[in-house]
Amino acid sequence: MAKIVHFDIQGEDPAKLIPFYEKAFGWKFSKCAPETCGGVDYWLIETGSKEEPGIGGGLSKTGEGPAVNTIGVENIDKAIEGTKANGGSIVNEKCHMPGVGWLAYFKDPQGNTWGLIQEEKKE
Repeated sequence: MAKIVHFDIQGEDPAKLIPFYEKAFGWKFSKCAPETCGGVDYWLIETGSKEEPGIGGGLSKTGEGPAVNTIGVENIDKAIEGTKANGGSIVNEKCHMPGVGWLAYFKDPQGNTWGLIQEEKKE
């Protein structure tokens, strides 16, 4: 079964939002390398601990791509086929993010935008 594995938050000045989420919820932030994150300022969010993991997230500037929830899948090609076969449409074709995996975006039949990710196997 596929599950939500990533969420996004956007703000006018993302760097100024970090202290709020750190202090209010204890989340940890780390800057993503531009070559991995499409050249945009993007911070990865850790919402849990090793003992009690949470869903990972991201923080970016408003308007620097869609702020979406992302569904983790075992096979992105199969998930894309299933999306199209059931009334969804692909917004951004799959692309490779080095060290992360394969990512694509789609809209469900009512226009909600979602992400799909097939994570790279860690060895």
